[in-house]
Amino acid sequence: MKISIIGGSGYAGGELIRELLIHPKVEISLIVSRTHIDEYVHRIHPNLRGYTDLKFSPLNISEITSNSDLVFAAIPHGTSAEIVPKILETGLKVIDLGADFRLKDPNCYPKWYGWTHPHPEFLKDAVYGLPELHREEIKKAKLVACPGCMSTATILALAPPIKENIIEPNRIVVDAKIGSSGAGNVPTKVSHHPERASGLRPYKIVGHRHIPEIEQELSLLTKTAPRISFTPHALPVIRGILTTIHTYPRKDLTLPDLWKMYRSMYGQEPFIRLVKDKKGLHQLPDPKVTTGSNFCDIGFEIDPHVNRLVLLSAIDNLIKGASGQAVQCLNIMLGVDERTGISTPTIYPV
Repeated sequence: MKISIIGGSGYAGGELIRELLIHPKVEISLIVSRTHIDEYVHRIHPNLRGYTDLKFSPLNISEITSNSDLVFAAIPHGTSAEIVPKILETGLKVIDLGADFRLKDPNCYPKWYGWTHPHPEFLKDAVYGLPELHREEIKKAKLVACPGCMSTATILALAPPIKENIIEPNRIVVDAKIGSSGAGNVPTKVSHHPERASGLRPYKIVGHRHIPEIEQELSLLTKTAPRISFTPHALPVIRGILTTIHTYPRKDLTLPDLWKMYRSMYGQEPFIRLVKDKKGLHQLPDPKVTTGSNFCDIGFEIDPHVNRLVLLSAIDNLIKGASGQAVQCLNIMLGVDERTGISTPTIYPV
């Protein structure tokens, strides 16, 4: 299958290129970048030197159409909404790593993103690209809208107890911590190393734009739509997300109950690892241990003092939170093993 990538110069785009270069079922035809036209890909992604001699191309829909069977879009929010419909109209399938088609309700875009969606007619048929919840729809999808990175970690941790209706749906507090690569590769004051290093900074403490997609997806699992309290923090590390989620059970729970519940939903999932160990240093999820992988590590603990159930999840924000999840969706669409091209163990230590 011939693949084109629109937006290959960012961090997620670079990881996508890396994964597709070693994928046995695809060939990269074009890599589009607005800012690096005719530059060698390996000059922007030096880890790919020796793996490809491709150069970045300008955006040309007809050229993409004639050289592609499927297109990945890894471009800034608000950009895909204009470009992706033009590609879909040519008959090509699209996997979009951005936010422009994640939300089903077009009224959510002015509220959470600050702009009106120019093509709301595509929202209904876009499939939310979280394989653990939407595998069957992804198989037949023409447009896959991959989740946000912090949304991925949050939804996967919460899905089993929400589905089993064992926690109070309106008392869910998510504390998310994310590495600097989540801010992209264009330097800003907030991502500048001297400002970020040695600190731990909360930002967008209320009203974060990942909230509506978390609520949207969890609402599909229960009759009572959950309400999410969500606050992220900027960590002085490059990769990784750790969510600590505070929930309140409707009934008494035991650790065996939780093991049974999570294994029931995720026991056959290739990229979910349950981490609740009694020995060793890493007894609970740690994003360091997911670095470079498509795994989501999930753990849990019961706090009997206040009847609290604490859930934890860890991912690499650039892989399971972006490119790796997109390739997992590609594999589902191709009907091949979901692990193809993204099955490498994590890098440790980092």
